[in-house]
Amino acid sequence: MSEKSASAVQTANLRPPVNAARIEGSLERLEDLNDAISRRAFELYEQEGRVDGQDLRHWLEAEREILHPVHMKLEDTGAEFLVLAELPGFKANEIEVSVEPRRVIITGKRELKEEDKQGDAIYVEQCADEIFRTMDLPAEVNALKVVAMLKDGVLTVQLPKATATKTALTDSKTA
Repeated sequence: MSEKSASAVQTANLRPPVNAARIEGSLERLEDLNDAISRRAFELYEQEGRVDGQDLRHWLEAEREILHPVHMKLEDTGAEFLVLAELPGFKANEIEVSVEPRRVIITGKRELKEEDKQGDAIYVEQCADEIFRTMDLPAEVNALKVVAMLKDGVLTVQLPKATATKTALTDSKTA
């Protein structure tokens, strides 16, 4: 099974970049997120007086604070898979789509900063949302022909099925 790379030309600001997934890069990103969640869960543990037995609650709360939830849907249209991901508030340049033959990885990060001056008081609000979502695919896709489009807060990733799978099925029927 040969590893194929994916690339896409970013012709409009609605198209997030599609890249070949680097396993090492994805694992490093996942480790960084895991470390950040772990640190925050430990902070919550310390804030509550180091009472044992709340590990899972602390972990889930830290995860909710750090990662933006991404609702995803996978459709099989016959010739391709269609992945729909809800990413409200994200711009195309804040999202990256990586494709492996049987997996899609969607990552992104956005930072918002609002400043409001009223008289002598200054109000500043900062927040950051980060997403990291993977989806395993039921069959191999042609990573060279993947197209991603962000419109109205919904990321649509078109993943054409690999022709090798169709050829193998045709060959087995003629034999």
